[in-house]
Amino acid sequence: MSQRMIKAGLVAVFAIGLLLTGKALWIPAKAQLAQWLLADAWEQSVQTGEAVKPWPWADHWPVARLHLPDLNIDQIVLAGDSGNVLAFGPGENMQAKALASAARIISGHRDTHFAFLRDVEIGQTLTLADAGSRSTFRIESVQVVDSAHVRLTPEAYPKGLILVTCYPFDTLTADGTQRLVVMASPIAVPEQKG
Repeated sequence: MSQRMIKAGLVAVFAIGLLLTGKALWIPAKAQLAQWLLADAWEQSVQTGEAVKPWPWADHWPVARLHLPDLNIDQIVLAGDSGNVLAFGPGENMQAKALASAARIISGHRDTHFAFLRDVEIGQTLTLADAGSRSTFRIESVQVVDSAHVRLTPEAYPKGLILVTCYPFDTLTADGTQRLVVMASPIAVPEQKG
């Protein structure tokens, strides 16, 4: 093998390594940029009272902010729960939201935004703020259900909050029918004076 072929091989390996490293760094950088844009769109939505897309071609927009202080979770919730939406953050089922006095249903991927659900405990509190209000909830149950046999009915859980993700957490694929369902009930929070 000639010196020239060895050099060409090394250059090719180096170039492929740079390409793969760049691609690996691009994904987290893109995710962080998306979070900044979502937070900015959320702030604009709160100030204007109108839906603000995080970037012009987005097919989603922020509708709420989910906060779970015990686990240091603070996430922007997007309108809709399609795969395109869930790629950028947790998404709210807008059909359930439109039902009067029904539970709000928010879904997220088990290996990204809703990975924290593996650590939630009954009794923990969380808040959900939207453009017009802020509600506090207490986690009442954490259960695994088979989505092929159990259908979530938001009307059966008035004014509650339902968080959903695929289950189990540690599988290589998420093509099963099991879902982790976290049910939270609204609680009254005393107003702070001062």
